[in-house]
This record gives sequence, C-alpha cells and structure tokens, in this order.
Amino acid sequence: MHEQEPIISASSPVDSGGASIGSARAKRTNAGIIALLLIGIMMFLPTNFVIRSPGPVLNTLGEVDGTKLITIDGAKSYESESVLDMLTVYVQGGGNNRVTVPVVLEALFNPTKDIAPEETVIPRGVTSDQQSEQNDFQMVSSQDQAVAAALTELGYDYKTWLDVAGFATDTNKDVLKNGDRLLKFEGKDIESLEQLKAELDKQGDKASTLTIGRPDRNGKFKTMDVQVSTTPGEGGHRQLGVLLNTSHDFPIDVKFGVENIGGPSAGMMFSLAIIDRLTEGSIAGDHQVAGTGTIDQQGKVGAIGGIAQKMVAAQRSGATIFLAPADNCSDVVGRVPEGLNVIKVSTLKEARQALEDIANGANPARMTTCK
Repeated sequence: MHEQEPIISASSPVDSGGASIGSARAKRTNAGIIALLLIGIMMFLPTNFVIRSPGPVLNTLGEVDGTKLITIDGAKSYESESVLDMLTVYVQGGGNNRVTVPVVLEALFNPTKDIAPEETVIPRGVTSDQQSEQNDFQMVSSQDQAVAAALTELGYDYKTWLDVAGFATDTNKDVLKNGDRLLKFEGKDIESLEQLKAELDKQGDKASTLTIGRPDRNGKFKTMDVQVSTTPGEGGHRQLGVLLNTSHDFPIDVKFGVENIGGPSAGMMFSLAIIDRLTEGSIAGDHQVAGTGTIDQQGKVGAIGGIAQKMVAAQRSGATIFLAPADNCSDVVGRVPEGLNVIKVSTLKEARQALEDIANGANPARMTTCK
C-alpha cells in the first residue's frame, strides 16, 4: 500500500480534492494576509477623536522663566506664602493633527486620560488655527473678568462697557463696526448685558436708537446715535446680531505673564491670586492649593473641561486641596486621586472663604465636596 500512494496521489480522482484543499488553503492564506494588511493600514489611519491628558501646573503667585504670572500697579501689593496653582490640559488630536488608532487605544487603558469626539474641542467647520485664536481670546477675556471679579469682591469701584467684537448676523452690520462701545439704548444708560437684553425684549421688533462711542485712530471715542433693528433669537429673545466683549476701566493695572495657554478655565484662580496680592497675609496660609473654573464679573464660578486630568496634575504637583466648580461635580465623582481633598465652590466668595478657613486651621477634608 505504501508503494501505491504515489500513484494514487498522481493519477487518482482523489487528486482533484487534494488540489482543491491546497487551493483553499492558499486562498485562506491570501485572505489572512490581506486582512492583516488592512488592519495595519487602519491602525495608522487618522481618527476623529481627541485625547485629554494632564498638562503643566503654574503657580499664579509665582514666576515662569523669571516672569511673574501676575503683577499689579496702582495699588500696594503683598507677598504670600500660599501656592495657588492654575491647571492645564494637553489636548492631542483634532484638526490637522488627528491621532491614530494606537494612540486612542493607549488612552483607552490609561486612567489619567480621556477620549472625546473631536467636535467637543474643535467645532465642525472651524479650523485648528481659528480654534487657537478663539482659545487665546478666551484667555484674555478670562483675565479681564478675573480682575473685575476680584475688585468686585474687594469692594473697588470701576466702569464697565460692552464693545462690539464681531457679528453673528448681518442685521446691523451696516450701522455698527468692530470696536463700537454701547453707551445707551433708547436714551437709557447701558449698565450690563442682562439689562440690555431686557431692554431689547421690551422694545420688541421696533427700530431703536442706540447711542455708541466710536473710536478713532487715536483711541478717542466720538459719541453718535445709530438706528438699529433686532431679530428673534433663541427662546424668542430679541437680538442685535452682534458679538459683545466686556471692557473695563479699572483703578489698578493688572498684567498677566501667561503665554501659550488658551481658554477661560483659570479665571477663578487668577481672581484668588489678585485678592491675595491686594490683601495682607496669605489667603491659604502655607498650603498648596490647586483649582479651576471660569469666572464672571459677579464672581460666579463656571464649569470647565478636562477636570479629571486637572485633578491628576494637581496631585502630581503636590497639592492636597482642589477647588472644583459645583457644576463639574458629576465629572469629579469617582475620579479624585488619592490624597486630594476636593472642595466644591459656586462663587468666588465661597472659594475665598474656604481658603481663609483653611489658613485658620479648618480641615479641608471636612468641607463641602462633590458627592
């Protein structure tokens, strides 16, 4: 029988089956190679995700490369033993710098990183450069709001204006220009954005007289009246179709030495640092405190993104106390690093009081936290 095996394999009908088996194996091998090649190609295709990871930590009462983060002219400034850290987040991917599948997979198994859709960081139709410009604008605006909030908290008087910063629609594009300062609406002084919104709704769809100050090349304002109209916006509220920026005339000059960092999330920490500089003593004693949150002129602390990564950065830098916006509590629970005491705050006043209590010996672990 052993002698017949070569004959059977050479000329028997079984031969066809053997060839079919070999051909099938070859096809399966080729299919496997193609699948591996496709997987390899897919692994290096760009994705529509961004990766958030902990970024640098900066003491708002300290220096960066020999430059103070905050300097104050026009008022006596005091030294402090406190450390008030502002926190940042690295955002990898999005726009022209999309991340590949391996990078996303690594982040998926890294507890200090988060994966998010690209549009949560860079809206559709917006380029990376445009988003960077927007982030820079938000940083400058947050600094201005931080000064306003700190001076409000300390009882300083200052003047506030609303200036045209751009146009959302063409409704009043022919009568208003960038830089126009809104002074009066229907003869009544404009004192806040909320008041202006109420007056616009009260006027309805009727044409209105808006008194503005228009700056010349030397920055001097010429007062004039223009006729404006409104259109219905979200919720039926009337709108002028302009983007407004808040500007102030402060009794002191506050300069910020922050570079290459965008966004509004350091607002609360800037305000606390200004308060500490303008008052005797150390607002948090000799404690290292980290925190995050936007701030408005009235001292309201707002939610921010990437708080999980900021808590990790705070803990790594040595902070044991973390001020978190109340509106971020759902993002805080379950992500707090060991040894970090999170204190929930809704206003600048609450944040200041918490730090002063800690300076006086209060236990931060027993303060109001996120649950």
